[in-house]
Amino acid sequence: MKEDQLAQELEQLQNVYTLITEFLVQYSFRLVGALLIFLIGLWLASKVAKLVTRQFEKHNIDITLSNFVSNLVRIIIVAMVAIIALGKLGISVTPMIAAIGAASLGAGLAIQGMLSNYAAGITIIVTRPFIIGNTITVKEVTGVVQDIHLGLTVLTNEEGEQISIPNKHIVGEILHNSFANKLVETKFNINYQSDPEEVVALATQVLAESQQVNQDKPPHIGINGFNTVGIEIGIRYWVPTQSYYQNKYQTNLAIYKALHTAGIEIPCPVREVHIER
Repeated sequence: MKEDQLAQELEQLQNVYTLITEFLVQYSFRLVGALLIFLIGLWLASKVAKLVTRQFEKHNIDITLSNFVSNLVRIIIVAMVAIIALGKLGISVTPMIAAIGAASLGAGLAIQGMLSNYAAGITIIVTRPFIIGNTITVKEVTGVVQDIHLGLTVLTNEEGEQISIPNKHIVGEILHNSFANKLVETKFNINYQSDPEEVVALATQVLAESQQVNQDKPPHIGINGFNTVGIEIGIRYWVPTQSYYQNKYQTNLAIYKALHTAGIEIPCPVREVHIER
């Protein structure tokens, strides 16, 4: 009985060995050929993608669009090579494509939010309402664009925080792009006895001598309004976004020192309290 079982097991092992041997003999060259085709395709996709990137850099085209096109070219070449390799193995890709299409339809309905982010990302990359290095404000969130992906856009602020915004929340929204700078708005009061022209001249001199203030865009300084405290002076100027608060604080201090040296006081509201007995 044991001898019969041992003979059956040996016969099964022999059959498996024969099957593997016949498979390798019949398909080994196909496997090697398909593998070589795929490896050559990967190498070719990488070379073509780098060539596309160099051409974009040569013509000074935006890096975001360059990365998108080069990655798209790489994916297309790899997909074509994969189809050729499967055909080399004798596998028909037509039923596979049909199955992938049916599965994609179901998956698309399940991940509509993700697909909408990808569609918005393609819109951003093609239309280029902003590029890497610009300062944008969307939905009251401000930061410097660090990277643009298909699904989201990454911003950074002065604190070094990374802010990830899904692209569907950018496309179709009101978008402010101040490029590399950000606007500073400052208001303060002076006494009605003070000369506003002198104050404007002092503030203009401080901003003109400041290395933190962007000199390409002229600042706006003038009388913003009148109130019970005094004459309200308004100042608007631009500073680099990466050091927005630091530049703002240093500039405010310089303006205060200039006013203090010139003997111009900044009044504070005074309330009189009468106590009746």
